[in-house]
Amino acid sequence: MSAGWIFCVFVCICFPSGSFETLVVSKGNEQWVGLVLFDTLYLPLYVFILSVFQIEVQSMKVDCKVTSRFAHTVMTTKALNKANVSQEVSFEVELPKTSFITNFSMSIDGKTYTGVVKEKEQAKQQYQKAVSSGQTAGLVKASGRKMEKFSVTVNVAADSSVIFILTHEELLERHFGKYELMIRVKPKQLIQHFEIVADIYEPQGIAFVEAYGTFITNELLPLVEKTVTDKKAHVSFSPTLDQQRKCTECDGTLIDGDFFIKYDVNRAHDIGDIQIVNGYFVHFFAPANLPRVPKMVVFVIDNSYSMVGNKMAQTKEALVTILGELPEEDYFAIIVFSTTFVVWRPHLSKATPENVKAAQEYVKTIEVIAGTELHDAVMHGVKMLYEEQRNNTAPKNMVLMIILLTDGEPNTYPRTLPEIQENIRHTIDGNITLFSLAFGNDANYGFLDTLSKQNNGLVRRIYEDSDAPLQLKGFYEEVSSPLLSDVQFHYPDNTVNSLTRSHFKQLFNGSEIMVAGRLNDLNEIDNFAIELKGQANTQKWETIFPDEEYIFGDFTERLWAYLTIQELLDKKDKGTPEEKGNATDEALRLSLKYNFVTPLTSMVVTKPEDETKNDMFIADKLTEGISIIVLFAGYTAIAASYPMYSAPIYYVDGDPHFIIELPDQNDALCFNIDDKPGTIFNLVRDPLTGIVVNGQTIGDKKVIPGNKMHTYFGRFGIIHEKLIVLTEHCPSFSSMDLQVVKDRSLTVTLRNSVKFLIILHKVWQKHPYHQDYLGFYTLDSHLFSSNVHGLLGQFYHGLEFEVSEPFPGKDPNKPDAIMFVKEHELVVTRGWQKDFRQDVKNGEKVPCWFIHNNGTGLLDGVHTDYIVSGLFKTI
Repeated sequence: MSAGWIFCVFVCICFPSGSFETLVVSKGNEQWVGLVLFDTLYLPLYVFILSVFQIEVQSMKVDCKVTSRFAHTVMTTKALNKANVSQEVSFEVELPKTSFITNFSMSIDGKTYTGVVKEKEQAKQQYQKAVSSGQTAGLVKASGRKMEKFSVTVNVAADSSVIFILTHEELLERHFGKYELMIRVKPKQLIQHFEIVADIYEPQGIAFVEAYGTFITNELLPLVEKTVTDKKAHVSFSPTLDQQRKCTECDGTLIDGDFFIKYDVNRAHDIGDIQIVNGYFVHFFAPANLPRVPKMVVFVIDNSYSMVGNKMAQTKEALVTILGELPEEDYFAIIVFSTTFVVWRPHLSKATPENVKAAQEYVKTIEVIAGTELHDAVMHGVKMLYEEQRNNTAPKNMVLMIILLTDGEPNTYPRTLPEIQENIRHTIDGNITLFSLAFGNDANYGFLDTLSKQNNGLVRRIYEDSDAPLQLKGFYEEVSSPLLSDVQFHYPDNTVNSLTRSHFKQLFNGSEIMVAGRLNDLNEIDNFAIELKGQANTQKWETIFPDEEYIFGDFTERLWAYLTIQELLDKKDKGTPEEKGNATDEALRLSLKYNFVTPLTSMVVTKPEDETKNDMFIADKLTEGISIIVLFAGYTAIAASYPMYSAPIYYVDGDPHFIIELPDQNDALCFNIDDKPGTIFNLVRDPLTGIVVNGQTIGDKKVIPGNKMHTYFGRFGIIHEKLIVLTEHCPSFSSMDLQVVKDRSLTVTLRNSVKFLIILHKVWQKHPYHQDYLGFYTLDSHLFSSNVHGLLGQFYHGLEFEVSEPFPGKDPNKPDAIMFVKEHELVVTRGWQKDFRQDVKNGEKVPCWFIHNNGTGLLDGVHTDYIVSGLFKTI
C-alpha cells in the first residue's frame, strides 16, 4: 500500500468560475493569475505536504503449507482507512507464474465477498453486463519474469477496515537439485503485525532447508527461524515494527524483496517415492547418483538483422561460455541462420579442447545479416543428427537435442507457421528434443512454444537485460546433463486410471519426474508393482510397493488435478483439431471442479454497494506472452492482450521523444517532434472524460556551436471537467490526487480515472547549454474513451501495422525496414529510447521502430495540427 498525500496551497488564489479543475505543472517558479500553480517538483514556495499514511496496513501474513512439493499459500492483509472520508484501498501481490489462484475474498464492514471461478467467456459476459448497467469493475494482472501481479482496489468507508485473503496453489519443480518456494513481499510501509510462516512435510525425509531473503540484513538474519526434523520443517519470519525500520527515526521499511525457502528430500537408488491418499496417487522419481548420458546437440542461432547490437553480443558471450563447459564425450554442431543458414562444420564434432576452442573463435566472428529463415536451418540440424546416427561416428544411445535461439518472427514464405511446425515435427518424429529460446519481446513466443511442445521440449523467454548471458547459460545448465532418456513408467493393468503423462523424453540432473493418477480399487495396493524402462548406462532398478501415507488434506487429489490441467493445456496447443478440443474441454471441466484460475477460467468477485449498484472484479490467469487484463469499467469495457512484462505505457521524454507501446504487436514505435521553443502541443484530448493534457516546449540555454537547437517539454497543463470544492482555509481537488517525490516526480491521479506521471530531469544549474526539463507518462491509457486523440492519445487504443524484414540502413548498428501503417509505406529505423520511470538518471532502454520526419505517416495529419494557443486551450 502506498502513502496518501494531502496538498494545500498557502497563497490565497481565486478560482475562475466554471466546471473545470485545472493543474499546471511547470519547471520554474512561476505564477499564473487565476490558476492553481504547482511548481513541479521542487516543492518550493506554494505547496506543502502532509505525508500521512491515510491507509494503514495493520497486518500482513503469508501462510504456506507444502506437502510433497505441493504448496498451498494463503496471503492475508488487513488495512484500515484512518481518514474521515472514504478512500480507495489497494491489495496487490505478486504470485509465481506456475501457480493457480484458487480463492479470493474480501471482508468489508463484517461482510465477506468470495470469488467464484467461472468459464472465461461466461465471466466476460457477466462483466460486460455489469458495465453496461453502470457498475464499476477492475482487476489488473501483469506479468514479469517469474511472477504475475494480482491487484484489486475497493472503496472503504471512513474509519473502516478491509481484509483481503488470496489463496493460490503451486507444484514446486526441482531445479539444480532443489525445490524453491519464493514469496515476494513489498508492503511499502511499516506493518504492525507482519509474518511469513511455512510448514513443509515430505514423507521421504528432508535433506536440508535454506531460508533467506534479498532484503534480509545482518540485523534481520536472526529473525529467520528454522526448525527441521526427519520429515517436517518449519520456517518463520516475524519482525517487529521497529525491526522493520530502515533506521531508528525512519518510516521506511526494510521489507522489500523476495523471501526464499529452498530444500530437497532424501533420495535412494530405487524407483522413487509413491504416496496414496483417498484413492489418488503421486509418484516422484529422481534417483540419486546416476551417471550422465552423453549427448549430441546442435545449436541453431538466429543472426538476422533484428539481433543487431546487444542481443548478438550477449548471445555470443553466452555461447562461448556454454561451449567451454561441454563434457568431452559430447558431440556438437553450430548453425547460424538469417535469409540462409551457414554451418560451422559439415558434421558434428566431439567436444575436445581443440574443437571447442575452434568453435569459440568461430562464434566470435558471427555477424548479423538479412532475414529469419528458421525452417531450413532447423531441418538441416535434424539431418545432421540423423546422419551422425547412421554413420555410427558417435556412441549409441546418446541423447539428441537441438537448441534454437531466435528473437523474431520466422520467414513464412513459401510456408505458413503451421506448415513450418508440421514439417519439423514430422521430420523429428519424436526422436529429437527441441528446446527454444525466445530472445526479447519481438520473438513469436506462441509459435516457439508449440514447436517445442510438439518435439518433447520447452520454450524459455530470454529477457533483454544486462543478465541475458546468465539467463542463456542458466537454461542450458538445466538441460545439459541428461541422466536417462526415453523414460517410461508402466503401472499394473486394470489398477489405475486418469493417469498423467508417464513417458518422458529425458530426465535431467537436478530435476524430477512426477506421475499422478487414480486407483481403481484401494484393496489392490498390494499388487501395485511398477516397472521402469529407460535408456542409460546399465542400472538395476528395484521394484517397490508403496506404503499408504495419510497426511493432511486432499493434497494428492489436487496435485493430480494440477498436473492433469497443466498437461491438457499443453495438449490444446498441439494434435488434431479434435484432440485440441477434447483437451480444452477437459481442462475447463477440471479447472471449474477444483476452483483453479487457469487460462480457461476467471474468478468473479461481486461486492454489493447498494441495492442497485455492484462492484465486480474479475481475476484472469496469464499465459507467457499474453497478459489478459480486465479493465476498470467507466466509459467503455475493453479486454485487451498486453505484453508479458507490464501494462502499456505511452510517454514523451527527452528531446522530445514520443514512445508508443503497442502491446497487441509486442512492439513499440517512437518519433521526435522538432519545433521552436515555446510551442504548445496537445498531447491528450478526450471529450467524453473531459480530460485535456497540453505541453509547452523549452529550448537549451544556448545552442552548442555547430549543433541544432534541442527542445524539451518544460510545462504541462492538465484539465479535468470536475467541480472544484473550496474548503474554508485552502482549495482542494475533489477529483484529483497528487503525490510528490521530491526532486524526482509528480503523480497525478484523476480519481476513478487515469493516472499520469511527470518526471523531473535535473541538470547542473551552471551547465552552459542545458536546463531542467520534464517527461510525461500515461499509466492508465485504457481508461480513456474510444474518442481520445492528441499526439499521444490517438494511440491509446492500439494501432495496426506491419514491418518488413530488416535491411541495412545508414547506421550499421541500426537496421531499417518498411512499415505499412495507415495506408502508408514508411522507411523506419530500429533503435532505442529510454523509460525513466524506475531510474531517473540512466533510464531503461526500450527497443522501438523510429518514424522519421516528425512522425509523418504515423500521426493523423501532421505535427503542426496539434499546436494549440494556450496551455489550457483546445484550439
